[in-house]
Amino acid sequence: MPDPGRHLDLTPDPGADLDRDPPAELDASRAHPARIYDYWLGGKDNFAADREAAEATIAVFPGIVASVRAQREFLGRAVRYLAGEAGIGQFLDIGTGLPAADNTHEVAQAVAPASRVVYVDNDPLVLAYARALLASGPHGATDYLDADLRDPGGILARAAATLDFSRPVAVMLIGILHLLAGQDQPHAIVGRLMAAMPPGSALVILHPASDVGSDLGQMTVEYNKRSATPATLRSHAEVARFFVGLDLLPPGLVHLGRWQPGSAGPAPGPDMPAWTGLAFKP
Repeated sequence: MPDPGRHLDLTPDPGADLDRDPPAELDASRAHPARIYDYWLGGKDNFAADREAAEATIAVFPGIVASVRAQREFLGRAVRYLAGEAGIGQFLDIGTGLPAADNTHEVAQAVAPASRVVYVDNDPLVLAYARALLASGPHGATDYLDADLRDPGGILARAAATLDFSRPVAVMLIGILHLLAGQDQPHAIVGRLMAAMPPGSALVILHPASDVGSDLGQMTVEYNKRSATPATLRSHAEVARFFVGLDLLPPGLVHLGRWQPGSAGPAPGPDMPAWTGLAFKP
C-alpha cells in the first residue's frame, strides 16, 4: 500500500526517453494498467513492457482501442451531465490514469468553473504527470493523491482537504474496479465510499463485462500474463450490485457506448464489452 505521506517529484521532461532512463521510483519491467491504457489511447508515456502487453491484447481483441476511446467519451458525457444538469460541483476520480484529452476537471470546470476535483492513483508516473499537467482553472480546485482504492478510508480522509463531504460529491470509478479481485471485497469498498457521501451524491462506474462476447475473456487471459495488476471481468448482475441502495439514472446499467444520461432506453450503437451506469444516493 502506498505511503499516504509520500510526495514524488517526477515532473516529466517532454523530451525524455522513458525507456532509456526511467525515473528511479518506477518499475519499468512490469506492465501497468495506466500506461497500457496510455498506449491504447495513442500516448507516449509508456515503457516496452507496457507496449508488449498492449499489443498482445490487441492481437486477441482488436476492439480494445475503440473501447478505451469510448470509455473517455463516457467519462465526458457523465461529467458534463453531473456538473451541469445535476448541479454537482465536486468529483472524486479514483484510478485517474495518465492525462489525456478531456480529463474530469477540464470537462467539469468548462461547465461549472468552481468545480473541485480530487484525482487518485497509485502509479508514480501518473501522479507526476497529473501534478505537472492537470492545472485547475482559477475558480476551481484540483488535487492529486498517491493512494490505492483498497484503502477507501485513507482516500476519504485526505480528499477532505479539498472536497466538502457535507455537499454532494460524484465518485468516479471508470475502468478501475476490474483491477480489484474478489478477495479485495470491491463491493464493500464501494459501499464504504458511498456511505461517506451525503444524499444527492453520485456514483459513476464503467466495468469490463464477463458476459458480452468471448474475445474479451481471452484478451484478459493474455493481459493478466503481462500486467502487474490482473483484471477480473464481472457480469451485469455483479456490476449492478455496486449500485444497491442507489437510484440508477435511466437508461440504467447498459453497454459502453449506449449510455446517454436520462434517456428512456439505451442509445443506438454497438454492444461494447463493458457495463456503464450512473446512480444517485437518495
